[in-house]
Amino acid sequence: MRLLAFRRVPVAMSWQDNLTVVLVEPRNPLNIGAAARAMLNFGFRRLALVTPYDVAFREARSAVGAAAVLAEAQVTKTVAEAVAGCSLVAGTASPEGRVFRQPRRPLPAGSRLLRTHLARDRAALLFGSEKHGLSNQHLSHCQWVLRIPTDPVCPSMNLGQAVALCCYELAREARSGGPKEPARPAAPAELQEKIFERLLGLLETSGYVQARTRRSHVLKLRRLVGRLALSPPDAQVLLGMLRQIEWKLDQSG
Repeated sequence: MRLLAFRRVPVAMSWQDNLTVVLVEPRNPLNIGAAARAMLNFGFRRLALVTPYDVAFREARSAVGAAAVLAEAQVTKTVAEAVAGCSLVAGTASPEGRVFRQPRRPLPAGSRLLRTHLARDRAALLFGSEKHGLSNQHLSHCQWVLRIPTDPVCPSMNLGQAVALCCYELAREARSGGPKEPARPAAPAELQEKIFERLLGLLETSGYVQARTRRSHVLKLRRLVGRLALSPPDAQVLLGMLRQIEWKLDQSG
């Protein structure tokens, strides 16, 4: 049997290049390879992995024709690193019995919003591990959650299939002409994270956040900053305010 050699074909920058697919704590190299192949099927190439369980994923046989996506995949220790540079972060979840603190959007409607954003700026789409999905800590980085309408009898999906389904919806939305409503630029994730860290530090200094309740406050505070949907200039102004308050407190001892 003759093996076909795949080579990467140079492509022009497009809206697909604004999306980073983030796999959080993936466990199976074959699933990672299948996700990479599904991404390339629909024109997406940016892949990031947060603490993958097996470092041998770059050689996954399931990534037929998508070896370049795996070779160029970014590996990070935290979600914050993986979504740096993105002004919108969305998570994915099945409709199982769980309380979500973020707005949940059905796959078609969420895809339209995400596609609108990708036309002008970068965004990240998070997928959880095969075993546990996205934790509340992971979801605290997300502005909203994309709901995949699986059946309650079997709510969880294979990781590669979930990535394929979401990428297909985005590509289908693009071919339909996409939504027409204007979109407002948003502050990138790393700027929002700086605001969160400064605000958390000030709240700890003031005694509002204490050691016993810190974990809960961290999740609530990060979600709050994300819901503000600050524009880049507004985010810089707020960050400057927090820095000034921090400096003044330091000066007063």
